[in-house]
Amino acid sequence: MSRAADPGLHPAVLVEAFASRPCEGNGAAVVLLDRPLEDGEMQALARSLNQSETAFLLPHGGQWLLRWFTPTCEVPLCGHGTLAAVLALGHWGRLAAGQPLTLHSRSGPLWAQLDAAVDGVAQIVLPSSGLIPAGPSPALEVFVQERLQSALEGYWTSPLGYTVGLLPADAALATAVLPSRDLPEADQGGLVLMQPLDPCTGPRVLDMPCRYQLRFLAPGLGIDEDPVTGSAHALVAPWWLERLALERVAGWQCSHRPGGMLCEHASSGMIRLCGSGHLLWDGTLHLDSRACGGESPGQPSPPGAIRAGCGWDGLLA
Repeated sequence: MSRAADPGLHPAVLVEAFASRPCEGNGAAVVLLDRPLEDGEMQALARSLNQSETAFLLPHGGQWLLRWFTPTCEVPLCGHGTLAAVLALGHWGRLAAGQPLTLHSRSGPLWAQLDAAVDGVAQIVLPSSGLIPAGPSPALEVFVQERLQSALEGYWTSPLGYTVGLLPADAALATAVLPSRDLPEADQGGLVLMQPLDPCTGPRVLDMPCRYQLRFLAPGLGIDEDPVTGSAHALVAPWWLERLALERVAGWQCSHRPGGMLCEHASSGMIRLCGSGHLLWDGTLHLDSRACGGESPGQPSPPGAIRAGCGWDGLLA
């Protein structure tokens, strides 16, 4: 049966974002839609695909709409899911290298582009909401001391909902066991633990030495630990750019599936991230809305039609 004859067929890929080879970086499934799916259908698909995020792309009126779901909830911003979506559009022949692209999301319009010189590399621009100095809770101080035998040198909150802790360079961040279930409630929506790196001995990203590394725990989003988190790097990169007096900085994420990216200022309040990705698989989803927990298992919406009040409504506002 052809795809045109069956609205339940959707192209899908799995991209390992911010990685240059298989089984590294952060896996994101990307699903290409030709009509809006209900939130329940997308949530059920994200749960079945079981990646840290699944990105859904919908063409609409000459524009691209983008939404992201973890296995348990929708999120307003996802860096690696955005990078994966851009690389997927290139793989499907829907985006040419060097062609600027705007993706409309719940975090506003996001600029992106496939690298014109290097295959499998893309740039995305994400909002950076800024760090707000604060004091860590006693419970978090105990967690850091017990798990890292170290103390925080700085702590911030953010409008994004993430909290950020700065560790000394000699803290064993890369090898520490960090059970996210033990985090204080205030940090469960996303805790970034970061530290400086020696550029002479640390990893490199796209031939540039990394100057900092981080780990990201987010049990409140259904993610014990995210392997490589674009939104976390977009949040902290301005702090590192200022501290190191650099125009561009390479950041590393020392998780069990490591990876990194280049970060630089874009327009006001925005950060440009550049990273590579590896296409792990390419296929087609056979979706029956009744089997996937869809909220409206009746007739599917006409292609391009967006029902007022649904989750897709307002992304172009």
